[in-house]
Amino acid sequence: MTRLCKGVEVEMYTGTSQGEIVGLSDRITKDLNGFVREPDSRNVEYTTAPLSCYDRLLCGLVRPRQRLREYLQKIGNYTIIPGSTLSLGDSSQFYRSDPINPYHSYIEDTYGTDVVTASVHINIGINDPELLMQACRLVRVEAPLYLALSASSPFLDGQATGYHSTRWQMFPQTPQQVPFFESHRHFIQWTEEQLHLKTMQNVRHLWTSVRPNGHNRPYNLNRLELRICDLIVDPIALLSVIALLEARILQLMDDPTLDPLGGSQLSPDTLLDLTHHNETEAAKHSLEAQLYHWRDGQKIEATTWIEQMYQIVSPVAKKNGFSCFLSPIKKILRNGNLAQQWLGKYQLSHDIPSIITAEIQTAAQQEKILEDKLCDALLVA
Repeated sequence: MTRLCKGVEVEMYTGTSQGEIVGLSDRITKDLNGFVREPDSRNVEYTTAPLSCYDRLLCGLVRPRQRLREYLQKIGNYTIIPGSTLSLGDSSQFYRSDPINPYHSYIEDTYGTDVVTASVHINIGINDPELLMQACRLVRVEAPLYLALSASSPFLDGQATGYHSTRWQMFPQTPQQVPFFESHRHFIQWTEEQLHLKTMQNVRHLWTSVRPNGHNRPYNLNRLELRICDLIVDPIALLSVIALLEARILQLMDDPTLDPLGGSQLSPDTLLDLTHHNETEAAKHSLEAQLYHWRDGQKIEATTWIEQMYQIVSPVAKKNGFSCFLSPIKKILRNGNLAQQWLGKYQLSHDIPSIITAEIQTAAQQEKILEDKLCDALLVA
């Protein structure tokens, strides 16, 4: 049985139970261990430890949030707000969390509030750098599917934007042209060139759907980081997306034809154009998006593609003991992602504040049930 290490970086907004987002990250990071600030003070980030066990990863996702909720209640009856954009506003102003940080100054001056979003970054441990590059190539052409499953940002500044993932539609992908990395050496050379050209300010300034990651980028790498997903506030749904990603990478390890550079009928340039198109379509329509398959360029709906992938990777997940964590994917496909659920309610009432307020309560209840059931059982075990 093979299981890869998995860790998640979770960005979340804080604010009032009515959905008003309030910048508190300077206080949170000062008073609570395990939380770090983003350039804008309205969201805060925590990271789970790299774990191979899904039960423990679930606990690692829920426990810090419970600590944060208790703290927010204590300092002023604040809470955690779902969604990946400033749903009720205000995107006109940047609220600096660290006014003297020069990199934060660069981000504010260059991108403004386009980067003030909340998301989940999923990290999967892969120590072999060439296998890591292969995995990055596969996950990059399939990243729009993970965006489609996770979309949760149809609103911005109290308005419906026309996108299911407003976050990914507006997030500045940097640099503008990022190739498929053919090898670790190619990634090193390309990164050094970007730093020389100043298209990247530092090694962290590679903002694409997926990237190789490690403690000494680009030289020492140990994980794939999927960065395209909106915030999946339901921990069970998040684990199912992680399980889909892990099963797909495990499948790649046994089947090199899943590498797009060898397994596609299309040229690398055509693949890049196709992938960019698919990301744009997934940001707009999520599970209803009409995409083009990387194998042959044939049109396929996102839901159909995900259903096909689910059937293919289910035996892999079962063989490696985590199929029960994969199965909630079917619920997302059946009921829609959070953006689709919100837009369904919006069509009935056009009352965005009440939609956000109800989701705040639902998320808090979900986490409480999970912590009571799971984490206590793990402590006993």
